[in-house]
Amino acid sequence: MTQNPSGEDSLIARYFKPLATDPGAFGLVDDAAIIPADGDDIVVKTDAIVEGVHYLADDPPDTIARKALRVNLSDLAAKGAVPAGFVLTLALREKDDAWLSQFARGLGEDAAAFGCPLLGGDTVSTPGPVMISIAAWGRVPRGRMVHRFGARPGDRVMVTGTIGDAALGLRMLTGTAEATALADDPAARDMLIGRYRTPQPRNALAAAVRDCATASMDVSDGLAGDLTKLCAASSVSADIALSHIPRSPAAAKLLAVGAAQLESMISGGDDYEILCTVPAARCAAFRAAAETAGVAVTDIGAIVEGARAPRFLDGQGRPVTLTRLSFSHF
Repeated sequence: MTQNPSGEDSLIARYFKPLATDPGAFGLVDDAAIIPADGDDIVVKTDAIVEGVHYLADDPPDTIARKALRVNLSDLAAKGAVPAGFVLTLALREKDDAWLSQFARGLGEDAAAFGCPLLGGDTVSTPGPVMISIAAWGRVPRGRMVHRFGARPGDRVMVTGTIGDAALGLRMLTGTAEATALADDPAARDMLIGRYRTPQPRNALAAAVRDCATASMDVSDGLAGDLTKLCAASSVSADIALSHIPRSPAAAKLLAVGAAQLESMISGGDDYEILCTVPAARCAAFRAAAETAGVAVTDIGAIVEGARAPRFLDGQGRPVTLTRLSFSHF
């Protein structure tokens, strides 16, 4: 008797089986996959992105796929882990071949570029918004994963890249005043939108984080809130110079004309940069490794003793009261 594949099986075979080239994926014909451990610790991370919450319904499908994978890769980088593979759960309202083709193309290109192969997953239908959930695995030498806890008084607080671009990019897409302020600079506008749609995970810096950092996490919900979480986990506090927080030329332009506020930039989320603490004696090595990796790093302050929340200081060293620390789902 001829057996016809289900709609789900056909969807998987058409769009995702071609991406599952790792031997441990078994061509997606089994219910599970294998990742050889090779004596390393396996770091596991999962994140989901939801239509209307983490991306807009009309965002290009390939950028949605890239964001879904990259937000997980960002966490692995902050733990000092090398990507090993991922599984995908995709909840769709309908089977849209044009959307799926672009989605699979973006996902496959990023899986290859970051050395993180697709190993399996699930597809389901939903009456609600589209949801993409990825669980990613990475490898670190045994006992070397970098935790949120571990920061010590005297450590320098370091952050990669620039902060606030993605939050501003979302505002560009939703037509707020910031978009009007960049009407004469479409390249800057496109850069900010690109930072929202396609984060740049700092996996090239994973080894340096592992070798130099005492504590680390990625900035996903906002620099201010995520630093607060790191300090709480480490039972320390921090003093941060607001003027040292790195910003892109586009963000600086918006700040200069009063079309953006620094508080919203450091609490808006979606940066996916690495926030870590580095002992003073290791800062030069960390900077050198970052330069070799082509990743900008900035010293924004210091870890200090105490149980209080981190302080964000203005140019005169005075604490600035923040009304919001980070994005929150609830």
